Parts: sequence; structure tokens; C-alpha cells
Amino acid sequence: MNPTRASILTMPDSPIIDVWRLGQGRDDVIGLWAGESDLPTPKAYSDAAAQALAAGHTFYSQNRGIPALRAAIAGYYERLCGVRLDDERIAATCAGMNAVMLVAQAIVEPGDNVVCVTPSWPNILRAITITGGEAREVALDHDDSGWHLDLQRLFDACDGRTRAIYYASPGNPTGWMLEDAQQRELLAWARGRGIAIIADEVYQRIVYDRPHAPSILEIAAPDDPVFVVNSFSKSWAMTGWRMGWLIYPRGMVDTFEKLIQFNTSGGQAFLQAGGVVALNEGEAFVRSFVERCRGGRAIVLDRLGALDRVRIVPNKASFYVMFDVDGIDDSLAFCKRAVHEAGVGLAPGIAFGAASARQIRLCYARSDAQLTEAMDRLSAFIRRAR
Repeated sequence: MNPTRASILTMPDSPIIDVWRLGQGRDDVIGLWAGESDLPTPKAYSDAAAQALAAGHTFYSQNRGIPALRAAIAGYYERLCGVRLDDERIAATCAGMNAVMLVAQAIVEPGDNVVCVTPSWPNILRAITITGGEAREVALDHDDSGWHLDLQRLFDACDGRTRAIYYASPGNPTGWMLEDAQQRELLAWARGRGIAIIADEVYQRIVYDRPHAPSILEIAAPDDPVFVVNSFSKSWAMTGWRMGWLIYPRGMVDTFEKLIQFNTSGGQAFLQAGGVVALNEGEAFVRSFVERCRGGRAIVLDRLGALDRVRIVPNKASFYVMFDVDGIDDSLAFCKRAVHEAGVGLAPGIAFGAASARQIRLCYARSDAQLTEAMDRLSAFIRRAR
């Protein structure tokens, strides 16, 4: 007998993984399916981790991370956003996804629901399911000017069992941002009803019209039920390090000390030393990475925009673009064909929510040469695909 819970047995794999498996290990496939760049981690961060490892920093760390990393996170927010955070509100986590799971474990009871702005990275919705909750999707609208959130529709999706509202800003896969005015309206509405807010700010630095996206920490009070998730993966090119952090409301330090203790017991001290250097000394790299992404975005928008059958939704941030192809209704089948027939890996929109089922996500955090070759292949494939 398989003792697995029914909700886990019936939980599907991400369709992104279904496509990725087709091209795994193939040198002839240009993979634009995953949310990572082709740049290795900057040497300064790796050197710091290697030096800490060589110095014997191989013992258990504090549950919420080494003090130097918590201090670096606090200093980062003060420099970037003008926000002062008490140390007791900060936890280093084993990846951003670990931070999301910790929040779900802390606040979601079986039978609760979390209202989620979609299209969204599917792992977030699965974390809610794993903890026994219901993930309710509220889809962004989109037109030729970009993505838009109907706040009233979001509010109407909430009920007496709603524990939290989740959104990612900037969003994956959309590049949408929740601007300051809507952030304030959302915070006031949720505060008045005792509904928590889970804000995924992993792409906060990858923005093309300003230095960074607005953070809800800039307007939230320390005791507001606001949880902010971030990660070293994207802006600092550290995906394989599996390091992130969580900012939570004042008074919940004991909750997260316990949950981290019983999930991972804390991260690796020597890796966290690299995170300290990334936050304290990594601004030049972040700026250069954003400019690189800006160039990749221009290549993709120019080439896809020249195809009659393609409709692109403009993005303000992140390193993804969402598009659909006239006559293509099954994004998963299209992406599987693209691997075999074009040698290009893409992510199917169905992975990010029902409303984006016809769309395709492309990650352009790659070199100009790779993107140019990928656009050559993809353009030819789209012209003949039916």
C-alpha cells in the first residue's frame, strides 16, 4: 500500500519539468525554460565561501543564519529602501522556496485558502496545497500595454477562510509590478480584515525603468501580517547555492526558529559567508546583470515582435517575456515540439495558471549570441508550426 497522502499523489509535476526532461543533457538544445542565467556566480562570492569552508566553518549554524548574514540583509534594506529591520524579524533560509514553505507551515491550516495572483510560479501554489490549503487563482489582465491587476476582483475572491494573499512583484512569469498606490490599497484592505500578505520580491532588482521595484516593507508596519520572501538566486547569479531569506512580522521569531529547526536546522555557514559578500559588495554586479538582461530583452522583443503570428505582453521587470502564437492553443505540446523540432527550450504557460494556458514563457537571461541563435531557430519553427 502506498501511504502517500491523496493530495500529494494527485498533485501534478510542473509542466516546466515535463519539457525540461525532454532536453536534459542535450547539447543541441538552447534552454530558455528555467529561471536562471548562464553566468556563473561572481568569483568574490565563491571565494568568500571557499575561504570560510577552508577556515573550518563547517559546523551547525544558528537556525536563522549566521549573524553576519542577518546584519547584511538588514543593511541591504536600509541602503536600498530606507527601511530599518530588527534582527529578530530576519531569517536566512535554504532558498526562497524554503522561505515560502515556512510561511505556509506557519499560517495555513487545512481548509484555509490563500488567494494568489497568477500567472505565478507553480511551486508557490503547490506549497499551499502541501500544507492542506486551497490556492485560489486571481488572474492578471493583459493587453498591449502590459499586465494589470483588478484589486476588487482580488478582494472578492477572499472569504472567511482566507488566511493570506500571495503575489510576486516583479512577477514570474509576467514581469508585472504592484505599484505603490495599489500596494497601499492592498495593505490597508488586508490589515482591516486580518489577512496576511505574502510578497515574493525575488526579482526586485531586475527592473528596467528604476533602480528597484517597490517593496511592501517600505509601507508596512513592523507588526503588520506581512511576509517578504527574497533570494540570492536571480540578481546575484547564485541559483545553485539554494539561499534565500524571509522577513516576517515582529513577534514571530520563536515561530520561525522552531519551523527552521524542524525543517532544515539552518543553512550552511560557509555558503552564507558568500551571501554576506554578495549583499555588501555586489551592487556593481547587479547593475551590470540588469543591463545584460536589458540587452537580451531587446533582442527577444525585436525578433518575436517581427513575427505576424506572435503576440507579446510587454514586461517592466524580471528576465522573462510571455507570448502567444496565433493558432496554438496547447502551450505544453508547443513547447515539447520546440525542443524536438527547433532545439529551443521554453516553459508552457499552463504551468503558471489556467488563465495563461495558451501562452509561452521565455527566459532571456542569456548571452546575446545564445539568444540570437535561439531566435533564429524559434522564428523558423513558429512560421511552420500549426
